[in-house]
Amino acid sequence: MLSSIPRIYPLLGLCTGYLVVLFFNPIRLALRDGLRCILRFKRIWLTFVLLGFGYSVFDFATSASLHGPVELDFSQITAPGSWEWPGFFDIWSAVPLRMLEGVAGIFDNATTTYPLSVLAAVLLLINWRGLHGALVRALAKRYRAWGYLIYLVVLISALATLCKPIIFWKLSTWMSGPGAASWLKRSAIVIPTAEIFEYFFGVYIQVYLIAVCLAWIKGLSFSEGELFRFAMRRFSYVLEWAGIVAIVSTLIIRAPLLAGFFGEAPNVFDYARFIMSGFIIIFGSVQVSLVLHNEKLRAALQAHKEFVRTNLFRFGWFLLIAALHYFFLITCDAIVLGAVADRPVGVIAWRIIYVGARGLITGWLLASWVCLFRQCETRRANQERWIQSEIQY
Repeated sequence: MLSSIPRIYPLLGLCTGYLVVLFFNPIRLALRDGLRCILRFKRIWLTFVLLGFGYSVFDFATSASLHGPVELDFSQITAPGSWEWPGFFDIWSAVPLRMLEGVAGIFDNATTTYPLSVLAAVLLLINWRGLHGALVRALAKRYRAWGYLIYLVVLISALATLCKPIIFWKLSTWMSGPGAASWLKRSAIVIPTAEIFEYFFGVYIQVYLIAVCLAWIKGLSFSEGELFRFAMRRFSYVLEWAGIVAIVSTLIIRAPLLAGFFGEAPNVFDYARFIMSGFIIIFGSVQVSLVLHNEKLRAALQAHKEFVRTNLFRFGWFLLIAALHYFFLITCDAIVLGAVADRPVGVIAWRIIYVGARGLITGWLLASWVCLFRQCETRRANQERWIQSEIQY
């Protein structure tokens, strides 16, 4: 009986339910303001699109078995009805973890920064827009003597980031030549070191975008250089929390991975990623509190405790809305990639659509999160008009 029901009806029911949840939830004002924010400052979502597109190009170039333009057959995408579409239960196992990591990224680092982190390392080293000097001054002011040690870690990891593309390019050649074991050990040191800078760069991008949202909320005008340096100063306050997240990630994921533990029990790696994502979500407001208030970590943790105590209902609704969007997005990604299979043109076309959609959703959710946090802080969650709609430069 159920099989005789046209597929359009379940789809219409799903869309109707989505619209009801979206427009009648308790945090709809924050979601609306987040949308207005990214429409005013398109860089918020375009930044995620750019970083996602860079990684997608790198991933396709290193993993696709494309041997030349002759394999680019555009007729592959003209007849999607002939593709073998997997069912939902065929791809279900790949969805929950990616969904949870997407939600956690809103509170920490929402995107993969490689390979554009290489360009970021170059710009930092040449003091683009005065960011190198701003970083040194901010670290020295915030951490005093310890600041120079932190700066040294950032500098070394930036240099390692510059070496990472060379390793990817030459490693196969080195492994087939003499001294292969030595090169393998060196790459095992350089790549994790480079990932420190990649993570810090991702956190800085997040801090910068939160600062853009804050400027919209307060109706502030700014120049690009000023905002970049402002974000660097606020980044110095977030760095302590980012360091804790990096240490926890190392203990839970990277150290066992290097020790070969996950090779013997592959499912444990997924469990560790679940735990790491849960840890970030549990302390969800710490990062944005540090960015907005220039406070010490202990004060931010205390503020987070108070935030959860007084706003758990709204925070839970935000997590639900974010999870809902990532669930739909990642489910579509898994189904379409399963359908296109080994069709390179289909993969390229879908990755362009997916990266654009994910960047837009992530930018919107990040802006909505900042708006919600500010609303909860100022006790203005039930006011229809609480914010300026435009910033006059």
